[in-house]
Amino acid sequence: MSTPVRLVAFLIGLVAAFAVAAGIGRAVGPLDVVVEEHSADDAAHGDTSATHGDGHEDEDEDGHEEGVHQSGPAAGSTVPGLVSRQDGFALRLASPEARAGRQVPLSFTVETSSGRSLLDYQTVHERDLHLIVVRRDLTGFQHVHPTLDRRTGTWSTALDLTPGTWRVIADFTPQGWDGLTLADDLFVPGDFRPEPELADRRTDSVAGYDVSLSADAAPGVDTVVSLTVQREGRPVTDLSPYLGASGHLVAIRSGDLGYLHVHPEEGSSGPRIDFATSFPTAGVYRLFLDFKHRGAVHTADFTVVAGGAPQEAHGHDH
Repeated sequence: MSTPVRLVAFLIGLVAAFAVAAGIGRAVGPLDVVVEEHSADDAAHGDTSATHGDGHEDEDEDGHEEGVHQSGPAAGSTVPGLVSRQDGFALRLASPEARAGRQVPLSFTVETSSGRSLLDYQTVHERDLHLIVVRRDLTGFQHVHPTLDRRTGTWSTALDLTPGTWRVIADFTPQGWDGLTLADDLFVPGDFRPEPELADRRTDSVAGYDVSLSADAAPGVDTVVSLTVQREGRPVTDLSPYLGASGHLVAIRSGDLGYLHVHPEEGSSGPRIDFATSFPTAGVYRLFLDFKHRGAVHTADFTVVAGGAPQEAHGHDH
């Protein structure tokens, strides 16, 4: 075979090889790419799109891409409230530090991936945003509902703070999105003495009310937390609705202060109030019940120690 003929045959073979490789690439496709699609309405709801015209995703200061589901605690844990930013939204405290005292002002914003303040929220349990503030030793619990200034997108409230590190947990649902729980630390300078390690305690007395808790504390099992309210030894049967339910229960895991989602069962006027939840891991959990009676809201608190390794479903349907 002559040299020109050999050259032509080589070129034809090279072109065929490239064609085969391109076909395989199309068949296999890209790996490990997860992109959230945003509707055209996103721009109208605070410009929550995480992609600019140059096709690149926003990155936060930790190097994670906004708008992309992440692995690690934020995505791999069943307990929300461990991060200050997720899915392109970020909780921004006006200051990471506050003074100790009563009615100390606190302000913050919820920012979208573009850096703008989120203005449109979906009302859940009669409020656009629930703010849970608890000291890191699980004392000093407060559940408040800040006021939104729609001109600036700033939320404002007042807190009673003692020295220590407090966890500020914002529970909200952006309009058109799933619910989010974002959290950050607030530092309060002063003489701080942490409370001793918590032990299992399932009864509490507050303002003349005696409240008891009953629940299966096996980790990893769906359970019903039942709370019974009594006053002067008699069952309270005329509880008023609070936040659209018989009561509002918050559960927080000791250590990382993971925030459990707790769902109220069908309404009851007492004395028993039921909530569905699960203790995802072994550990200590602090539970705070807000209930309303005779025009006043009271908060009872409990400690539940979930022991052992996470269990199987034990016949429950999940």
